[in-house]
Amino acid sequence: MKRNIMIQGTMSGAGKSLLVTALCRIFHQDGWFVAPFKSQNMALNSFVTADGREMGRAQVLQAQAAGKAPDVRMNPILLKPSSDVGSQVIVNGEVQGDYRARDYFKMKRQLIPDIMSAYHSLERENDIIVIEGAGSPAEINLKADDIVNMGLAKLVDAPVLLVGDIDPGGVFAQLYGTVALLEPEERRRIAGTIINKFRGDVSLLQPGLTMLEELTGVPVLGVVPYTRVELDDEDSQAPRLQKTSGSGSIDIAVIRLPHISNFTDFAPLELHPELCVRYVAREKELGHPDLVILPGTKNTMGDLSWLRGNGLEMAVLRLHGAGVPVLGICGGYQMLGEELHDPDGVEHGGHMRGMGLLPTKTVFVPEKIRTQTTAIACAFSDAAIWGYQIHMGRTETGDLPAFCRLPDGSGDGAVGDNVFGTYLHGLFDSGALTTALADWLLTRKGMDPSNRKLETHQDQQEKQIDILADAVRQSLDMDAIYRIMEEYQHE
Repeated sequence: MKRNIMIQGTMSGAGKSLLVTALCRIFHQDGWFVAPFKSQNMALNSFVTADGREMGRAQVLQAQAAGKAPDVRMNPILLKPSSDVGSQVIVNGEVQGDYRARDYFKMKRQLIPDIMSAYHSLERENDIIVIEGAGSPAEINLKADDIVNMGLAKLVDAPVLLVGDIDPGGVFAQLYGTVALLEPEERRRIAGTIINKFRGDVSLLQPGLTMLEELTGVPVLGVVPYTRVELDDEDSQAPRLQKTSGSGSIDIAVIRLPHISNFTDFAPLELHPELCVRYVAREKELGHPDLVILPGTKNTMGDLSWLRGNGLEMAVLRLHGAGVPVLGICGGYQMLGEELHDPDGVEHGGHMRGMGLLPTKTVFVPEKIRTQTTAIACAFSDAAIWGYQIHMGRTETGDLPAFCRLPDGSGDGAVGDNVFGTYLHGLFDSGALTTALADWLLTRKGMDPSNRKLETHQDQQEKQIDILADAVRQSLDMDAIYRIMEEYQHE
């Protein structure tokens, strides 16, 4: 018998992704074959699977929690915003094209067969599917042709747990209001509510919990405490992106581009005791760091124009002229060159001048490169690294030394005068490059290198997932959740 459970939220940021992560780990610990599933994800943090397909990072973390390799079936539709009104649409890990929001909404129902095929395929291989919704099921303007909240719950006949975030206040209104806006059939699917991110004495909540149960007719299945875990974020509003200052021997400034992608690249750097990683969106925040990083972006030319318009480009150039090294990753690497050409209108069309820190030229092409690889970081003590490429540009480097050497002997990226560029995301995950970079920066400041051996990003995430799962297991009525799934089990 197959079982499923769906986590929906009262709003974005309620904690759906982390609760799905926790439940995947709990069910895995309890001996079940389990897989996460999110029919449609909107995120600029993406991942390339071993077979070269693209999916959302949240489902990668959830797969790890479930003891599974990331599989594009866990996230069959990925939307990568390229502007305020448009996104690149990726189906089953393959780019379908760029669509304005209005046009995508017209085609959503056409994607149901892809969603159901992915879901049923996972269902055949697992005992439990833990499903994540998106935003809120009470977005009444978006309920028509819904494929990610109650529409999906109906398609796969899943019971729903509704989670509300108490941290900003108003959680009872969130939960009650959401239930009240649902159709009667949808309300019947709500099998329980969860209050998330609580700080304080739970007993003080009890009168409110009782009233909420009376008003909604739905049991409260638990109050999850605010749990500090260092897990990969996916949302561009993630708290770590608000960090504009900090302490540490080495100050690293990451430029917070408007369409920043894969900022999870820098999570391993934040774990090194000598490194302070902060995110900068204005010239006055930049200061005089020891390293400037230009991260990946879904809109290289647009974000370079933004850099140019707000003074950050000139500030970075001045810092480089004063001896501060600059690292560019993917779109950031493309910006470092002399020229950007877009003959096919992949981004905006036309051409523009780059920052001129590397004598390279990038041409955008419609075909996206998606691949995992190991590499040796030639520029940093031959540190062994692992990473993946996701990009639609080809960069001509001429005779410049490569940033790293790939297994086939070819090079990736380029190195100039204290300027480094690479297409590899996830390059710090192994820990070796983090240590090599930190030691190089420490030596430049006349400090002793730490030679610190760091655990891999995956190992660090494993420990944090277990902490999260323990907190959730202790807070939720897991017996009730198992009973709910039993009532909905499928042949």
